[in-house]
Amino acid sequence: MQIVFLIEQIVNGLVLGGYYLLIALGLSLIFSVGGIVNLSHGAFYAVGAYISVEVTKYLGFVPAVVVTPVAVGILGIFFERHILRRFYAADPILSLLVTFGFAMIGEQLLRIIWGAAPIPASMPSMLKGPVIIGDFLFSQYRLLLLAVVAVVLAGIWYLLNKTSFGRVVRAGIQQPDMVAALGIRLKPYMTSVVILGVGMAGLGGALFAPISVVHPAMGVEIMAVAFVVVIIGGLGSFWGVVLAALLVGVVRGVTIHFVPAAGEASMYVLMFAVLLARPRGLLGERIEKFE
Repeated sequence: MQIVFLIEQIVNGLVLGGYYLLIALGLSLIFSVGGIVNLSHGAFYAVGAYISVEVTKYLGFVPAVVVTPVAVGILGIFFERHILRRFYAADPILSLLVTFGFAMIGEQLLRIIWGAAPIPASMPSMLKGPVIIGDFLFSQYRLLLLAVVAVVLAGIWYLLNKTSFGRVVRAGIQQPDMVAALGIRLKPYMTSVVILGVGMAGLGGALFAPISVVHPAMGVEIMAVAFVVVIIGGLGSFWGVVLAALLVGVVRGVTIHFVPAAGEASMYVLMFAVLLARPRGLLGERIEKFE
């Protein structure tokens, strides 16, 4: 029974890792291409959760999951064109300060609109209940989340590796000077990258709202985990972030169950151990900032 129970916790940890992945992968892409550490990334996750709650009231859960990343992506257009674009070639500390301020504004706007108290997010009734496979007992909704994250991950991988857009983005991450020499400007591609990144954060908010607490500060809470995932995976590495997210999810999920008090600390211990062995992270690459 202990082995069965452990496997169930590992699956739950993979779901948790998928949750982290939707946030961390977008954060990593924006940094890799634009050289900007977006401290407001968690705010888009929180906005996505709130939008999904409101849309679910009128249209239902499935339409909310579709509408939310689109709505958050539209906010990302404004964010990139009027805020981030000013700081691509500036001192990185300026982008840190500006995105931090934007995150604080976003959190306070959520408090003004919806109040400071947490709001309930309902899970679709058809997805409630367990799935029993032999001796294993899994949450039906959590398994669906894992499947959705896998589909999104496959789509992002295809976009980055099998399309002309993805080739330019990857070249911009690895050889920005060469891309500039070919007459290709990376800045216009950043709009699409930011839409993709914040849209994934919004999708994460929509999918995980029913199994988490929706409140104004939820974006700040997720950012610490997202940074840990990106650091462990390695800056500029797609599969590094994927591996790190799943690893952090499993380690944290299993630790929380067996030693609840050490759940938060486990991911920092993991980060420390990885950086001792590989300072660039698991699959990190050397990144150059474009001008």
